[in-house]
Amino acid sequence: MSLSQVTANGISGVANTALVGTITSSQIASVSNTALVGTITGSQISSNTITSSNFQTNSIEGYLNTQGTAFGFRNRIINGAFTISQYNSSSSVTPSASGYVIDRWILNLTQASKLTAQQTTTAPAGFSNSLELTVASAYTVTSTDFFMINQRIEGYNIADLAWGTANAKTVTLSFWIRSSLTGSFGGAILNSATDYSYPFSYTINSANTWTQISIVVPGDTTGTWTIDNTGGITVGWSLGMGSTYSGTAGAWVGSPMFSVTGATSVVGTSGATFYITGVQLEKGSTATSFDYRPYGTELALCQRYYEKTLSQGTTSPSGQTNGALIAIAMSTTQMAAQWTFKQTKRAAPTLTLYSFNGTSGAWASASSNTNFTV
Repeated sequence: MSLSQVTANGISGVANTALVGTITSSQIASVSNTALVGTITGSQISSNTITSSNFQTNSIEGYLNTQGTAFGFRNRIINGAFTISQYNSSSSVTPSASGYVIDRWILNLTQASKLTAQQTTTAPAGFSNSLELTVASAYTVTSTDFFMINQRIEGYNIADLAWGTANAKTVTLSFWIRSSLTGSFGGAILNSATDYSYPFSYTINSANTWTQISIVVPGDTTGTWTIDNTGGITVGWSLGMGSTYSGTAGAWVGSPMFSVTGATSVVGTSGATFYITGVQLEKGSTATSFDYRPYGTELALCQRYYEKTLSQGTTSPSGQTNGALIAIAMSTTQMAAQWTFKQTKRAAPTLTLYSFNGTSGAWASASSNTNFTV
């Protein structure tokens, strides 16, 4: 059979290849540098190996996903490996109210000073950092209490999932987890209004051992999901949850459920630890390898939401001249200065100025270090 015959039968671009006999679907799946024999008909291709489901769920999609970010923004979570920590560097903090403890990650709580949080180098193979949460004071949750670490994903970054429509896409949430406690734990995926949620459960069988978890979440077709610069999806893990916010795992519900009924309460044990890293939320029903992005790229993604003029790793402005904002005195009561943000912000930012000695809401004279209130 000549090359022109091969081209006419739809296998164009084949050169120096012998075509002999019949190739079955199993042979096609395993063939590599093998002489092709005979005729491959359109029906054989469509009905055996190259079906849409194979492209979606098996080796082709899996191979492309493992090749890294060249194929797109696969992981919708930002700072899922906890490598960026502009807020507190690696210092331990004890939040007295809900707030960010590390870039893109917020601790929501109803009781102050029960947990400490910090970036740590305790991590599974392949990762450098994780977020460590430690119980500072044991607490028995009431029905309306909640303790939760979560990330709010911007609406623009989840628009293609088409949640809230008939075309809603399935996603897979994967992460590495470690705790001094064992048992069944809970978390949830919610919309920005927290009136639609998908509680999930996972199990830690061995204390102080890293465990990788993968959870397939069907796309919601009913709720309202924003696709602008506000919150699109919230992904959270419970550290202690009251019965008011605990429900049944594995189903969408039109109410704010943050965990599952009967989940282990981390805050109930003094000194208990909870580590998390390698968090990934991706389209599809298969968890793929973690989508590592260059450090500079991850930092820039975080700086859309928060940035500071100090060098990375420097938390206190006291005594710092790097990143100083130079201002000109226009009068005894007015200053003029300009600063260009490294990244365009999600929304109009709030600014906090510090003087040379670290006083918030003040500036200082270069000649005397005297503080002046802003």
